[in-house]
Amino acid sequence: MKTLKLRLKDKHSKPLNSISHAVNFVWNYVNELSFKHLQRTGLFFSAYDITAYTKGAGGELGLHSQTIQAIGEIHAKARKQFKKAKLKWRTNNPKSCRKSLGWIPFKKSAIKYIGTRQSGKKALKSTLQLSLANHQKLIIEMFDSYNLSRYQINTLELVQDSRGRWYACITVKKYPKTTCGGGQVGIDLGLKEAATTSNGETLTIKQTQKWAAKLAVAQRAKNKQRARAIHAKIKNTRQDLIHKFTTQLAKDNALIVVGDVKSRSFTSSSTKLAKSTYDAGWFEIKRQLEYKCKHADGQFEIVNENYTTQTCSRCGSRQNSPKGRAMLGIREWRCARCGTWHDRDINAAKNILAAGLCRLAGVTPSL
Repeated sequence: MKTLKLRLKDKHSKPLNSISHAVNFVWNYVNELSFKHLQRTGLFFSAYDITAYTKGAGGELGLHSQTIQAIGEIHAKARKQFKKAKLKWRTNNPKSCRKSLGWIPFKKSAIKYIGTRQSGKKALKSTLQLSLANHQKLIIEMFDSYNLSRYQINTLELVQDSRGRWYACITVKKYPKTTCGGGQVGIDLGLKEAATTSNGETLTIKQTQKWAAKLAVAQRAKNKQRARAIHAKIKNTRQDLIHKFTTQLAKDNALIVVGDVKSRSFTSSSTKLAKSTYDAGWFEIKRQLEYKCKHADGQFEIVNENYTTQTCSRCGSRQNSPKGRAMLGIREWRCARCGTWHDRDINAAKNILAAGLCRLAGVTPSL
């Protein structure tokens, strides 16, 4: 199962905003009904139980019956997941500090794929037909970067972001299979370069730093719309860079090994590295590599990266190597034993790859 996120054309915003209000009404009704039933009987409502109380409401609210069922199912799942007797209310008031972003779920039976057409030299646009109440149909067009004609659509959720733009999150059952190459690579995650491979390739992000001055101007001017746009630009650019980097690695390598560095080790107030750490996106890099390797039938490993920076990847010596956070500024060093000149990050990536190979061979690494 895979989820594709495609942006809808802005002309759909007005009808979708109206439909999302009805979805919020159903959510709040189900939320209150479930809580009162719990107080009265001490038992939780299941998704099946909720269906009996929402039957026939689609005609009044303008929602397809499958959409109302999906709301009840998602509510029951979320309540169980977060272990809460009552979930948060969804409000439509645009002036409310707790205004909920638009959300409209559709099941497979309410979705019909119409077609994909080319728009311009490379761009594609796809069209879907969604069923509403009383046999009404909603035609939506979206900018298609995946080519939906190659996929089998399962479910669909229309979601809204903080800038009011709508996106279609489509789950697909079957999607094109890729085949990984025969290479092996280790990856060292860092701050100067978000990721450095044992082959010398690097991923540089630093989007927060790039947009810091413009973001500060917008925040001082209390221009919330501009500030939201800059935050979205930072997020989208970071995601794009990580996707391109991880996709190429998954295509070229049958084995990818990453160190187990964690963000919380660098985000305390004493380190002053929190902003750079969050901007590096280590968790997202590992998350994408994991599912892309699985999709390409490759292997993904996370290993202990202790001493990988300090150890010479050629002879295993730790003499004259940079140690501790006080020596983070030393980016290159020469091994005192074998005389090999090392780039700090590439050397660490080579040691991480060696640790991964030792694990697969059932040998305890010497680091």
